[in-house]
Amino acid sequence: MLIDTFNRKHDYLRISLTDACNLRCTYCMPEDDYAFLPSSKTMKEEEIFRIAEVFVSLGVTKIRLTGGEPLVRKDAPEIIRRLSTLPVTLSLTTNATRLHTCMDAIRDAGIKAINISLDTLDRNRFQLLTKRDEFERVRANIELLLQQDIQPKINMVVMKGVNDQEIPDFIRWTSEQPVHIRFIEFMPFSGNHWDKEKVLTWRDIVSIVEQHHSIVPLGRGQNETASQYQIPGHKGTFAVISTMSAPFCGDCNRIRLTADGKLKNCLFSASETDILTPFRNGADIIPLITETIRMKKKELGGQFTAELDQVEASHIQNRSMISIGG
Repeated sequence: MLIDTFNRKHDYLRISLTDACNLRCTYCMPEDDYAFLPSSKTMKEEEIFRIAEVFVSLGVTKIRLTGGEPLVRKDAPEIIRRLSTLPVTLSLTTNATRLHTCMDAIRDAGIKAINISLDTLDRNRFQLLTKRDEFERVRANIELLLQQDIQPKINMVVMKGVNDQEIPDFIRWTSEQPVHIRFIEFMPFSGNHWDKEKVLTWRDIVSIVEQHHSIVPLGRGQNETASQYQIPGHKGTFAVISTMSAPFCGDCNRIRLTADGKLKNCLFSASETDILTPFRNGADIIPLITETIRMKKKELGGQFTAELDQVEASHIQNRSMISIGG
């Protein structure tokens, strides 16, 4: 069992399959000429599976595959199928542009819910934000999930002055279809030009929704990152991930493994532990894993607090979101 000094049990592993992506969202990727990792530096299919087995032996019960965009890996379907043989709940975060190419593996793995990154419902704004014309493909693949009875959880990073005017449109979507919208506060990462003036807080977002609807709080479950809400009569629900204004670090159970085999005990941790190199050398990686979890800070990687006015993004030591894996 992986427990830190604050008695938090860690049983949820997020594995980044790649830092590559076929979109170019600026809050995630720092620049157009970003240098993706060479294949020799990234975990191979067999390494991903064997390292995951180690984590399962230490009590991990949930694995989420992330990126970059995990489905740009040609062997993503086989990775999904192999990991589904482990005694874990398996899930996936994707931009949905390639979901149609992996549906057989997703069904075979028994995946019941998929997180989809989608920051706008406007085709022109989608192209502006992602620098790619893939909006119709994304929407078609979300419909495909609904047809397959797989729950789409839509992750929208809300940025003031960029897409915040679309909050009512996303809420309207929940009235029509059983989608779960998750509004995410804009977070600082290397190269993403974070500015506190662009942050729309959890309270701001809920207030905007309440201008048009009565809402029923559903609370936040143990280890959950989102405060959830229901609007009576709507087929779907919505939630807010309040990392910046109301962190949920107190019962965090997440561990992150980057595509190049570095272990992060927090999304905002300044330090990382290389477990891929020792693994390739035949060393026992369990002591490295347990010590990394033991050293986890109380909140937000120990780098800042929920006081937005005090956050100095330039002082935060971290990778870009695309190279962490979210």
